[in-house]
Amino acid sequence: MGEQDMPTGPGNGPSNPGKRRLGVMGGTFDPIHHGHLVAASEVAAQFHLDEVMFVPTGQPWQKSHRHVSPAEDRYLMTVIATAENPQFSVSRIDIDRGGPTYTVDTLRDLRALNPDTDLFFITGADALGQILTWRDSVELFSLAHFVGVTRPGHDLTDAGLPEGGVSLVEVPALAISSTDCRARVAKGDPIWYLVPDGVVRYIDKRELYRGE
Repeated sequence: MGEQDMPTGPGNGPSNPGKRRLGVMGGTFDPIHHGHLVAASEVAAQFHLDEVMFVPTGQPWQKSHRHVSPAEDRYLMTVIATAENPQFSVSRIDIDRGGPTYTVDTLRDLRALNPDTDLFFITGADALGQILTWRDSVELFSLAHFVGVTRPGHDLTDAGLPEGGVSLVEVPALAISSTDCRARVAKGDPIWYLVPDGVVRYIDKRELYRGE
C-alpha cells in the first residue's frame, strides 16, 4: 500500500499543527465490506488522522437506478463493522437530515460541528473523476481535503481538480465491492471474509439482498 501524489496536491493534505484531523468516509455501505475498512485504516495512518467517521448516506442521489437497502440497516451494519476499532465512529448526520444526500451538505454540517478541525473526505478514485458534476462542487474543496483511494496502478488525470485539493492512496483490498457482495448473497454464495463476520450474520438475519 502506498501513497501517490497527484499533480494537483500534496501528499498529506493541509498542515496545521495542533489541529484535530478528522477523516470522513461517506458511502452507501450496502453492505460495508473489508475494502472500506482497510481503506479507512490506511488513510488514517498515512494522513495521521485522529478519527475516521463513517457517514452512511440517507438517500443516495446517484443510486436512484437500483434498490437501496433501508438506511437503518445500512447504518447498523456500519456500526457492527466498525465497533472494534476505537479510531472509527459512525454518524447519522446524513440519515437524519432527510432528503437526497449531497456531499456538500455533509461537509457543511460537519464543518459547523467541528470548526477547529481539518476534514479529509475519503472516497473512491473513480468518484473523484465525477466530482466536478456534484452539487456545489467548487465549494467542496474549501470544506475538506479529498483523498481518493484506488487500486495499485490506477491512473487519474488532473480533470480540472484544484491545486492542493486532492491526494491518492493505493489500497489493494479495494478489489472487493458492495455490488459483488450483494450479487453473491442473491445467488446463495458465501460472503464470509469479504465483509466482517457480524455483518454477514446481520445480512442473514434480515434476509437482505436475497431478492436482487
